[in-house]
Amino acid sequence: MNTVISARALRVAAVGTLAAGFALLPPTLARAQGLTVLPVNIEMPSGQLTTTMTVINNGTTETSVQIRALAWTQSDGNEQLTASDDVMASPPIATIAPGATQVVRLVLSKAPTDKEATYRLLLDQIPPAAAPGTVRLALRLSIPIFAEPATRALPHMVYHLESGSGTMTLVAVNDGGRHDTVRDLKLIATDGTATTAAEGSPYVLSGSTRRWAVAHTGRAPAVGASMRLTGLTDTGPLDVPVAIIAKP
Repeated sequence: MNTVISARALRVAAVGTLAAGFALLPPTLARAQGLTVLPVNIEMPSGQLTTTMTVINNGTTETSVQIRALAWTQSDGNEQLTASDDVMASPPIATIAPGATQVVRLVLSKAPTDKEATYRLLLDQIPPAAAPGTVRLALRLSIPIFAEPATRALPHMVYHLESGSGTMTLVAVNDGGRHDTVRDLKLIATDGTATTAAEGSPYVLSGSTRRWAVAHTGRAPAVGASMRLTGLTDTGPLDVPVAIIAKP
């Protein structure tokens, strides 16, 4: 049975924790605390059940890491990670000498059928025992895995604005079969005033809804009006009208 694990519950049990999510970095490599990990985004084409990830120890001492994959979903705008055996990492724990490289093999146990399957690969650095009076921090990298289904899948994004109680929220619904990424979101009123939506994870997973707070300055457009939404997505520039509705 799958168990839902909150992001907070997944923190490493150590004196201190550094959470490093590299979703916004270029899809080449990630560097942190003497480790280099590549790629930083893992995409598995239709029919592919295996791939690899490389971890390089750039430090001067050996380091140990734990690697595990969790199912990744979005619910009501929140990220959820769920224990799953769909993706197996080999080896799940490794000790890497200074300057050495560890290749991690990832195996997908079942191919997705009608829509993309999404996971998060968590790489936790296991710190050595701390000397008295010192604190060691445990590093975490969170790397997205996208497994394409047997049939061709595309994102299908629908946007609207919710207004009420002096606040405005941009809502995106992806009812397509593949994730989309959205960046640099701006809302432009009829008078040309531009407002930037709050930043955050750029991913909108298949079958999910995302919300962004909009810090509108001046008088907000009325319910029933519309604004123009611009930004960048996986499929190119975004420029669409967005209706404003009353907040539920």
